[in-house]
Amino acid sequence: MPVIIDHDPEVIGQLTAVLPLGSHGVTSSEKLDAWLTHRPDEYAVVLGPNIPLDTAIEISESLRYTRPSTSVILVRNDFDTDVLYRSMQAGCRDVVRVSDEVGVTEAVARAQQLWTALHGGSTGTTQGHIITVFSPKGGVGKTTTAVNVALALADHGARKVCLVDLDLAFGDVAITMQLFPAHTIEEAIGAEDLLDFSMVEGLLTRHEDSLMVLAAPSGPDARDRVSASLISRVLRTLKREFDYVVVDTCPSFDELTLQALDETDECVILATLDVPTLKNVKVAIETLDLLNIAIDHRHLVLNRADDAVGLDDSKVEQILSMPVSVPIPTSVEVAAATNSGTPIVISNPNHPASRAFRQLATTLSTELGDDHLTDDAGASGQTSHTPKRRLRMRK
Repeated sequence: MPVIIDHDPEVIGQLTAVLPLGSHGVTSSEKLDAWLTHRPDEYAVVLGPNIPLDTAIEISESLRYTRPSTSVILVRNDFDTDVLYRSMQAGCRDVVRVSDEVGVTEAVARAQQLWTALHGGSTGTTQGHIITVFSPKGGVGKTTTAVNVALALADHGARKVCLVDLDLAFGDVAITMQLFPAHTIEEAIGAEDLLDFSMVEGLLTRHEDSLMVLAAPSGPDARDRVSASLISRVLRTLKREFDYVVVDTCPSFDELTLQALDETDECVILATLDVPTLKNVKVAIETLDLLNIAIDHRHLVLNRADDAVGLDDSKVEQILSMPVSVPIPTSVEVAAATNSGTPIVISNPNHPASRAFRQLATTLSTELGDDHLTDDAGASGQTSHTPKRRLRMRK
């Protein structure tokens, strides 16, 4: 799918509306580089009007040599013969005014036709993975974990990631990320049989760090009107368009959470170092066993890990009969980052908690066969918990 680069998220949204479904948007050259590194089949790069001409020329010249079958389309508010001459010399295949929506659409269509002709086939489609974050106890940092892991998986725009807030009564994903969604999953109620990505995409809210969010309804009453079949359809639709779909669930085994768990590829189970939570988590794990959900695809995350409370990793592992994948250290900075609306992996990427979240993201991506994420947690002396790849057994 085409990738758009522009410094203004509103312009990205404007261009996305006239491009093929699933088009990706990034806000910097660094994020574009990260995206292209893992996208050998990218057929079009759309350079938005807020990218300085010299920068656009530099990007186009670089891609002309490194990715000659990827078309560069320069979009400008206006242009003259000098801009046309320089852009064509640099290897741009089209120069279009931002107001010319038909021209932008046709330029991208030509890029796809060229790619298909050069490579003897159509471009591939994404088949992503669903990661569900769950805990039977509220207040353990589930949403904080889901948000930070989703941002770590997005890897500064290198991956297409969608974060779904499935705590439909009291979801906090949007407020945690200082988003003000115009649409939520509530608007898909009743569309189970008609739902496709064009409908779902219209419900998503873009975060500035190239992450898409499907927000929970603003009021708790919508929860009772959302069906399990709708959740299944939404998750499967998103999975076809995104590399990763991270689902933040409510702290109970309700019908919607069970449906999400049934759809999941990897399950992150969150616990804290207190006996009531560990008791509830143990019961939850036993329930997952009985339901045959995510067998051999679970990751125990110990949040607010602090030996001073009298419990450590080994004791937790003994109680729950499963290893701790990643401990998240106790820190007031994590709560402060959440309160400020800028998650810790963005506001302080070198913080121990940020490294732990990235380590978890690397563990998950490696388990799913994606070895491209960079785990720099080892630089601080943390031990890697990355498991060996297992054969997946699906129900």
